[in-house]
Amino acid sequence: MRRTHNSSDFFLAGRMLSTWVFALAVTAITLAAWTFMGFPGLVYRDGFQFVNTASYGIAVGLGGVLIQKRQWLLGHQFGYTTAGEMFEDYFQGYGLRLASVAIALLFGVPFVALLFGASGFLISELTNQQVSRETAMWGLSAMMLMYCVTGGLQAVAKVAVVQCALFVLGLLVIGTFAINLVGGFDQLNQGLANVAMNLPGFWGNTNGLGGGSFPGYFAIPGVIQWTAGIGIESPDGGPWTAIMCLTFMLTVMGIQSSPALSMWSFSAKSAQGFDIHQVWGAAFTCGLLMLVFATLIGVCAHFLGANAEVTDAEMATANLLPAVAMAEHNKVVPHFIQLISQQNPLLLGVLAVCAIAALQATAAAFLFSTGAILTKDLYLPFIHPNADHRKQILIARIAISLVCLAALLLASYSMTASLLFGSLAISVSFQLWPALLGVTRFPWITQKAALLGLVAGVIVVVLTEPIGQRLTAGALPWGRWPWTIHSGVWGMFFNIVVCLALSATAARDSNWHRRVEIHGFLTQVCAIRNSRRWLKPVAGVMVLIWLFFGIGPGSVIGNILFGEPNAGYESWHLGMPSVWAWQIMWWAVGVGMVWYLAVRLEQSTAPEQLLVDATKFVDAERASSMESGSANRPGGPVIQHVRKRVS
Repeated sequence: MRRTHNSSDFFLAGRMLSTWVFALAVTAITLAAWTFMGFPGLVYRDGFQFVNTASYGIAVGLGGVLIQKRQWLLGHQFGYTTAGEMFEDYFQGYGLRLASVAIALLFGVPFVALLFGASGFLISELTNQQVSRETAMWGLSAMMLMYCVTGGLQAVAKVAVVQCALFVLGLLVIGTFAINLVGGFDQLNQGLANVAMNLPGFWGNTNGLGGGSFPGYFAIPGVIQWTAGIGIESPDGGPWTAIMCLTFMLTVMGIQSSPALSMWSFSAKSAQGFDIHQVWGAAFTCGLLMLVFATLIGVCAHFLGANAEVTDAEMATANLLPAVAMAEHNKVVPHFIQLISQQNPLLLGVLAVCAIAALQATAAAFLFSTGAILTKDLYLPFIHPNADHRKQILIARIAISLVCLAALLLASYSMTASLLFGSLAISVSFQLWPALLGVTRFPWITQKAALLGLVAGVIVVVLTEPIGQRLTAGALPWGRWPWTIHSGVWGMFFNIVVCLALSATAARDSNWHRRVEIHGFLTQVCAIRNSRRWLKPVAGVMVLIWLFFGIGPGSVIGNILFGEPNAGYESWHLGMPSVWAWQIMWWAVGVGMVWYLAVRLEQSTAPEQLLVDATKFVDAERASSMESGSANRPGGPVIQHVRKRVS
């Protein structure tokens, strides 16, 4: 708080967020909550078909490779604080700026409400309901709000670094503890082989195109299933077909296109932290944690008493965990923490803090960014355009507090609404990709095309999620994710159709020259050296191969390549389920692919050419701390000066 001298310091840490702080903080923000609390429970419920989504980290890395560096360049060169400012300046209109505010609110209220509710639920479970969910949730959120409103983005980032370390430590400890209780890796896989041969599993046998007929817990249920959607018609053997996993992976790239992550890109001191986050933070570390440690937590629970069917069949190693119904899979991690604390009570507090850190790293980032976006994209341009830095910071603190209050009230009184609207956030944010690619890569995408495509995509997302049935009183003939295709990709299909059609008819609209000017700057700074131009087609082929075999239709090969799931332990050539080995192999390939794109293709490395007048721009921001707020917004005198130099 003492270091906050102007609005840039508060909203963007003065655009000086260091390399490692950025890399670790953004890794925790984008992946910690899902990896720690969501993933193990769903592995427990859905099995190895769901483990295919462990490529989540690679998808986040790919999304960052496409836009993070270019957004950073534009933010430092033209002074953008939010994605909305960037959209308005680039497209010369308010439409997408207001749309980004709406998407930020979707993250800031219902999505954050889900995280608040999860943190309260965790404490309630760990204290055997002696502390209620609401009491824990409000107390923890009050502490988080304190550092958000006082220290700004720099406080959120530096706390997130600690939270990143804690969430990694927590998963390592719980996963190692789980495999030791089962008796080791070989003992676990022998138990899995017995279950595959003798118990049908929660989802029954697979029956999808190309998936064979195997226990759904141990195999991807085909390439695709032509079902009407969950809630109307359930897929045979489970919902996580190859196409479902592929479309889910594409949709989670919506976390990178969210307005919050644009702000974080603008805050980085240099581009050096981008490849560290994308390759080693998201793709490698989080991929490893999900594929190994979080997966071990989910599958080991079956042999420690959580699965009554396995226990009754006398296949469990021990009866240490309470029975967990498949519908209550979110209790698996809290039960493991309680079990560990029976042997070492001190670890109850340590692991509880690790779990809370994972949840609050994501919640704090979206809470802070939503308040900042409301200030910069609504209050400043429409209510008080000449607000000075002190006024902007005050309004931001009020906005952050109000957003936090709204999320807490929603989580306290209607978790159903939190789930309905919070589950839309990433899918709706995914619809921003055409607009972001227009800003960073394709000048022929117009504002009208990007905006109407976004609207079409959001409508389709709503209609292919549970909220669509609520809004239409059950009149829709399909349920959630028809044809085992994620709602985000259903929306993106219509989004792209509208965007391409409108761009093709009016590519050279009134702001064509402004778009060309910005892309000229990006082309100049991001140009690949001639000696490496041949790497581009290699990269394209590499991405297509990985998408097809790693998480797409070709992943069904992994069902039987290293031994059929229900043929017995002796037939498992690698001593583990074939699909699990396949997933680990393609995860390693995916990490190499992200490294190739980020480093070898120079998509996430620091540019060799220095930004034009970038240092003077940052200095001017600081010098204007006592002047009008208009000095550091797009169109203000500093930006106009930089634009003249660029042109």
